Amino acid sequence: MIEKKNIVVIIPAFNEENSVGNVLKDIPKDLVSEVIVVNNNSNDNTKLNAQKGGATVLDEKRQGYGYACLKGIAHVKEKIHKPDIVIFIDADYSDHPQEMTDLVKPIIEQDYDMVIGSRALGNRERGSMTPQQVFGNKLATSLMKFLYGIQYTDLGPFRAIKFEKLLELEMRDTTYGWTVEMQLKAAKKKMKVTEVPVNYRKRIGFSKISGTVKGTVMAGYKIITTIFKYI
Repeated sequence: MIEKKNIVVIIPAFNEENSVGNVLKDIPKDLVSEVIVVNNNSNDNTKLNAQKGGATVLDEKRQGYGYACLKGIAHVKEKIHKPDIVIFIDADYSDHPQEMTDLVKPIIEQDYDMVIGSRALGNRERGSMTPQQVFGNKLATSLMKFLYGIQYTDLGPFRAIKFEKLLELEMRDTTYGWTVEMQLKAAKKKMKVTEVPVNYRKRIGFSKISGTVKGTVMAGYKIITTIFKYI
């Protein structure tokens, strides 16, 4: 049994009506105090299904993963009782929400500032990541090691961070560079960061990024330019 902390979950969601309910159902209810789903301009029943699942639902009309995350953070900043830890997870049900306990344990028990859920260290279901995703992830983490001297194995979106440290990062990216910006800034600020293995399965539905050539190219370009931006 890990020490009880005030933990909030932020879930960016764009057209994930078939999966967001599963994510909400599997989140350990005794672990978190609030789950926030940021409906990122969906044109399906994502918002309705998130509400049915008991989440606090926010609307962010500006399209972009980073925009959705920033909306969630802004909401949390307004709370009287600020959380100790914020967890980010996608709404597509590719990650296993039950593993949130493993994600926050190094923060609570070993005073880490941030924990990345690494798909590279865990078990990936066959077909859960496209070849271009695997290659891009490897290229990005290799560049980060070469240019910054920091060792990451993944840029996976499933992660936990102390809320006070999240605010210190002054996150800015509004689209695909969100995860790499967070990891680079944490390294430059000498934060105590670790990775834990997480399992990864085929997502429910169609990926708006890796499922299209345009999305893959745009995401890859943004990640690489973000890596060079913070040298």
